[in-house]
Amino acid sequence: MGIIRKLASQTAIYGISSIFGRFLNYLLVPLYTYYFSAAEYGVVSEFYAYAGFFSVLLLFGFETGYFRFRDKAHSGKDVAYSTALIFVVLVNVGFFLAILLINSKLSTALNYANHPEYVLCFTLILTLDAIAAIPFARLRAEDRAFRFAGIKVTEIIITVLLSLFFIIYCPKVYAENPQSWIASVYNPAIGIGYIFIANLIASVFKFVLLAPQLKGLAWGFDRELFGRMVRYSLPMVVIGFAGIINEMLDRALLKYLLPYDALTNMKMLGIYSACYKLSILMSLFIQAFRYAAEPFFFAYSDNSDARIVYAKVLKFFVIFCVFIFLLVTLFIDFFKYFLGDEFRAGLEVVPILLLANLFLGIYVNLSIWYKLTDRTLMGAFVSLSGATLTIVLNIWWIPLLGYVGSAWATLACYASMAVVSYLLGRRYYPVAYDVKRVLGYIMLGIGLYLARVQLPIGVGWQQPWLLSVELMAIYLLVTLLFERRQLVVMVKR
Repeated sequence: MGIIRKLASQTAIYGISSIFGRFLNYLLVPLYTYYFSAAEYGVVSEFYAYAGFFSVLLLFGFETGYFRFRDKAHSGKDVAYSTALIFVVLVNVGFFLAILLINSKLSTALNYANHPEYVLCFTLILTLDAIAAIPFARLRAEDRAFRFAGIKVTEIIITVLLSLFFIIYCPKVYAENPQSWIASVYNPAIGIGYIFIANLIASVFKFVLLAPQLKGLAWGFDRELFGRMVRYSLPMVVIGFAGIINEMLDRALLKYLLPYDALTNMKMLGIYSACYKLSILMSLFIQAFRYAAEPFFFAYSDNSDARIVYAKVLKFFVIFCVFIFLLVTLFIDFFKYFLGDEFRAGLEVVPILLLANLFLGIYVNLSIWYKLTDRTLMGAFVSLSGATLTIVLNIWWIPLLGYVGSAWATLACYASMAVVSYLLGRRYYPVAYDVKRVLGYIMLGIGLYLARVQLPIGVGWQQPWLLSVELMAIYLLVTLLFERRQLVVMVKR
């Protein structure tokens, strides 16, 4: 249980930075949804959906490949790191130059002919972020969580401050005096483009802070090692790309598949994307867990009790995810004020998306079977099956159910991937997961949420929040009842 506590502490470090940083970033959601229309916010959502796909393609899976082949014995000169970094730098410089050449035609094809700067800004952001991913991976591998967290938080703080500057301060000063100095840095016609500009400047600052890690470029390029890394990492591209399809494709398709006019479709896209943000607490925890767990799973795999530990990790992971699910859904009447009035029409998708992210987290845990046995190609087929399901269900359900169909498609995809990964893991890397208890906690969480939805109507509660507190208390007491022994052992160690 001591190793689980260590993993929890690492997750906490990444989590605190992610939660703090992403919470600051999350505060931008009310800023955007109160200052921009749903249709304008839809534009931002569309670009972030495209960015998700390219962020996978531009990294070529070499982040995970580095974890697999890094030189633990000679960390002062890790050729696996320099090989991965040199390759990713070359790919991304080439990508930027290519987009620069076709920027005008590409902007026209995306219906943004009047704003080619949108595409150019995002290209620069993607290039800098992809290159930065390898130095970040090295920091994680070396357990330098605090430096990792510090740089991430700095980037987000800069994004938030610049967003406030461009969206609130500049328009106010410009309206009062168009001839003031603010006119030299602010143009009202750019509008939502300042969201992209703020992100770009923050990415540049992040890149500068990572400059010390870039000295690894001098350690050389190992062609033989590169070949091994490519064979291992390319299936991870398929896995990552399929994952982005599952996560982002709905926002790319809504614009085209919703049965309304173009403006209404963009409005619906904006509403759905904003409500998606209310599942951020679950996403934050999963992201923090992944930062800590991926290097941990590789490092701990040679221990005799590894599979026992992996099973316990999944159980406590689910317990905490269900807590997050209940926190948001039981107290949705408070969380909804993070969104402008126009965006609250889509709150019905929030519980569905939270459950979808819960199953995504379970899949992240279960995916160790193909990573530790070098069966990344099989892992790619699992992800591709999920991506195929996502595509089919979105094409089928969006015209019928609107953006709610996208939410259900996301849940169906992640749940099916978790089931398939569990079944394959039983064959190739058997772990005695406590399936009954894991499913029990999930069903308990869903049951308590449904009770919150029905009871205020059925018994006439005057203060629904009080019922929410009591239902959350029930969950915590049940968890303590069943897990008290292991929790006591964990605390003592």
